[in-house]
Amino acid sequence: MGKVIHFLFCILISNSIVSLAQQDCSSYNFRNNEIYATCVSLPVQNSMLHWNYHPTNGTVDVVYRHTGVSTSTWVAWALNLNGSGMLGAQALVALPNSNGSVQGYTSAVTSYGTGLQQSPLNFAVPAIRAERVNGDVLIHATLVLPGGRTNFNQVWQSGPVSNGAPGAHPLGSENRNSLGTVDFITGQTGAGAAVGGSLLHRRNTHGVLNAVSWGILMPMGAMVARYVKVFKVANPAWFYIHIACQATAYGVGVAGWGTGLKLGSDSEGIKYTSHRNIGITLFVLGTLQVFALLLRPKPDNIYRKYWNIYHGGVGYTVIILAIINVFKGLDILDPEKKWKHAYIGVLISLGAIAAILEAFTWFIVLNRKEEKQVNGAHGANGYGRSHDQAA
Repeated sequence: MGKVIHFLFCILISNSIVSLAQQDCSSYNFRNNEIYATCVSLPVQNSMLHWNYHPTNGTVDVVYRHTGVSTSTWVAWALNLNGSGMLGAQALVALPNSNGSVQGYTSAVTSYGTGLQQSPLNFAVPAIRAERVNGDVLIHATLVLPGGRTNFNQVWQSGPVSNGAPGAHPLGSENRNSLGTVDFITGQTGAGAAVGGSLLHRRNTHGVLNAVSWGILMPMGAMVARYVKVFKVANPAWFYIHIACQATAYGVGVAGWGTGLKLGSDSEGIKYTSHRNIGITLFVLGTLQVFALLLRPKPDNIYRKYWNIYHGGVGYTVIILAIINVFKGLDILDPEKKWKHAYIGVLISLGAIAAILEAFTWFIVLNRKEEKQVNGAHGANGYGRSHDQAA
């Protein structure tokens, strides 16, 4: 009996939540006493969609409402006739003007580097206007649905205004998940897969390649050079391990750098200046390290100490810049928090190992220095000679 009551209670709670969500959408009062038969609360970005479908002529009067929008933010809602994401979307855009008004217009998205320029859509839009009401932005439009269809993929988005034009929207989880389906007859909507497609896949590939190479392998190679070589038994193996780590890191890093260049060329209008500049700097310094290896003086050369200073200085600079740029890249991609936490965990682990090895290295170095001083003192007072003669 208790289980039955618990089950009925859960149903009551869930129905109440659904009812409250519907009420939040349907209780909105439009200006001019406009009434819309159907409305849905979209799952992310505080957005709602209201509409009246007219089966006699295959049109729909639609209002996209985005709540809590600042005066420096554009919003857009779109139907995608053939795809499910941004590319190919037929958008209704609301762009704030400097005088506080909001301009509504149409824009067909033909590339990932779109600036949402005004352009006609693949279907007729006899009327469109936008307004701001109590912090909400509303786009009103009449759409002539193409081919007698009523079920479509939909996309909605928002982003900053830059120099009076729409700028690139963020890549956070809400932005990547601002898509789904809508049926103007049944009123049903559904969620879609995260936005991004091949472009997002290439961004993730770029991030993984660079995080593993510059952000993990490079520090590991530097640790080998600093700590493993103090063990006499590890000579010259430490050198080849160091070279293997750094060469692998450089090769994988160049691949990641190349994907970054390609992403930049395919994302016109989307710029991450500091991330790009640090990446270019890393590539240049990494390449200089490769050439420095080829020009390395012999150990007894008088210029070897200067080469060591240069090589170490550039190496540690690369590691610091690489870690900074990995975090910049994570902020741009904005993946699930676990990935950032995982990288922080790797850095903490490497730092802890480095601290232990640093202390152990100093212990060995000071021990050897003390032994050398003792042996030198014995040799100076004749102990060494008498010992040799006895032998």
